[in-house]
Amino acid sequence: MKRLATLLGFLLFALLASRASADRLTCDGAMRQSDWRTALRECSPLAERGDPIAQFNLGLMYENGQGVPRDHREAVKWYRRAAEQGIANAQFNLGVMFGTGRGVPQDHREAVKWYRRAAEQGNPSGQFNLALMYYNGQSVPQDHRKAVKWYRLAAEQGQAMAQTNLGSMYLNGQGVPQDHAEAMKWYRRAADQGNATAQFNLGVMYAEGRGVPRDDREAVKWYRLAAEQGDASGQVGLGVMYRTGEGVPRDDREAVKWYRLAAEQGEALAQFNLGQMYLKGEGVPQDHAEAMKWYRRAAEQGNAEAQNNLGSMYYNGQGVPQDHREAMKWYRLAAEQGDAWAQFNLGAMYDARRGVPQDHRDAGTWLRRAAEQGHAAAQGILGVMYAEGRGVPQDDLLAYFWLNLATSQADPGKREDHLKVRDSAAQRLTPAQRAKAQEMARDWKPKLERPTRLTPGK
Repeated sequence: MKRLATLLGFLLFALLASRASADRLTCDGAMRQSDWRTALRECSPLAERGDPIAQFNLGLMYENGQGVPRDHREAVKWYRRAAEQGIANAQFNLGVMFGTGRGVPQDHREAVKWYRRAAEQGNPSGQFNLALMYYNGQSVPQDHRKAVKWYRLAAEQGQAMAQTNLGSMYLNGQGVPQDHAEAMKWYRRAADQGNATAQFNLGVMYAEGRGVPRDDREAVKWYRLAAEQGDASGQVGLGVMYRTGEGVPRDDREAVKWYRLAAEQGEALAQFNLGQMYLKGEGVPQDHAEAMKWYRRAAEQGNAEAQNNLGSMYYNGQGVPQDHREAMKWYRLAAEQGDAWAQFNLGAMYDARRGVPQDHRDAGTWLRRAAEQGHAAAQGILGVMYAEGRGVPQDDLLAYFWLNLATSQADPGKREDHLKVRDSAAQRLTPAQRAKAQEMARDWKPKLERPTRLTPGK
């Protein structure tokens, strides 16, 4: 009798397990077919009975408003139940909900906790997001080595953004020794999957000859692939290649086309470049008002070149009424970012008392910063200021030094004036002082305040 009861119990368990399995198949099948009514009917009772896959499915439905009204709190509830039973996708999704503050108060520590649980089970999305947290130092100490570790695990599973970011870690030497060939390898893997960011980055590598011989045609190929996906950086890069005629025949109209597509997405560099085309009438009819419009959009995003050019438009009254105060405002914003032309323009305005009270000291400060970056016109004026003791202590040696640098780059009209002042200062120096100034000029190197731009900013 006892044996019969045991057998009946086993048969009942098997029957229930078989029915549960069939119910899950129906639930999963409805999800795959986007049959939300059936999915809700079949998944709900399973989820209530503790089935983790059904709980995850129900979380998805509530998160996306599929078959039910969208309800992030309800999504969190079901994701949590599935996550606590070890479903990696639910753990990842729960981490996202905490990271974005949907359905729960935003809590990056909780996000990290659930990303880690998913990552440790080999979930590539969890590994990627955990890497991001380590890279940015969000609720964990910033640690580029750990970021590399988790990016690599996700990248080796084919996660394209992890491959792209791992390539960038190698490119910049963050968490790993700098290695352009390794960067190329990971960018290529992601680019071959159609990742637009990686395609753009590959374009930059070919355009600059990093990790591969320089090849403008290859650069164009990868920029185009990214651009045709709507990637703004790729569109700028492709526009630059058409503008310069590198890798493709020069075509200003085609450059304008790609700049405009990126500019309309809010890409500041594209807005600046488009402003340049309108200012010069290249690929479009010359139109100062349009140039102003695009410079302003880029300037308001902090693009220093656009801020300087906007200042010049106000200074010269191009496309707007002349306004030296407004010019000063935009020059200063760019100058404070380290733009040498803006520093020169600001210094020249202080020196000449245009739009501001004359202030030779301020003029000297800004002109020196531009001069130290290699701005020839600033070097020339600064040299004259040292010769005259205007805004700076009178110093014939420094006058000779700066004017020596300026005359090697100045246009013919200015060179003659600089030579007169330089030679006058030289007469007041001893031979040893002249030799020292000449040695200083030979050994001098520009001190750039802003990093040089990548190829797409040409």
